[in-house]
Amino acid sequence: MKRILLLLPLAALILAFLTLGLDQHLTLEAFHDSHEAIEAWMADHIWLGIAGYLVAFSLLTLFLPIAALMTLVAGALFGFWKGVLIASFTAALASTLAFWLSRFVLHDLVQRHFGERIAAVNAGVAGDGAFYLLSMRLVPVIPFFVINLVMGLTPMATRTFYGVTQAGMLAGTLIYVNAGTQIAEVDDLGDVLSPKLLGSLILLGVFPLLAKWGLRLIRGRLAPRDE
Repeated sequence: MKRILLLLPLAALILAFLTLGLDQHLTLEAFHDSHEAIEAWMADHIWLGIAGYLVAFSLLTLFLPIAALMTLVAGALFGFWKGVLIASFTAALASTLAFWLSRFVLHDLVQRHFGERIAAVNAGVAGDGAFYLLSMRLVPVIPFFVINLVMGLTPMATRTFYGVTQAGMLAGTLIYVNAGTQIAEVDDLGDVLSPKLLGSLILLGVFPLLAKWGLRLIRGRLAPRDE
């Protein structure tokens, strides 16, 4: 019963958001149209703008797959270095919020919908620990909101989840924020990741697992053998 009560405000917010059609404004085209007006307002209300960005990112990405768009927006509004700093911490905090929501509130619902994935992720975490999460974060083709929900049902500590999440998403954050600084030239999210760049990120995602395998191999060879 307590879990249901906790969900009511979030459910009401989502229903109101969709009923009012506000989701139609969460597109690159809509942002292009209002970019100059938002930028002018931000010039006089920078701290309020940062706080609004953090709240919007944290809440909207709970039920909409728009993390990439929000990261582009950070580059457009705050510039490269500020955008990277703000988007990086905001994305990690938003992911941790979803992680907690899955672990403490939506446990049964997530279990029903992602049962098979949870079993696979549990096996991966048991075998590779934080390296497994890091590899998933480095590959941008895996929906982050799915990772957040599924990881909430693993025994991974919140501190580990947050740290690995922020480190693992940094490469993608740099790419999208940089693209956001040139927002006028970006007409589609697909324009940001070329096949070559996507392939490089996939290889980067595999690297942590290869590194751990290499460390195991080295340790095995250096370990003293019984005579």
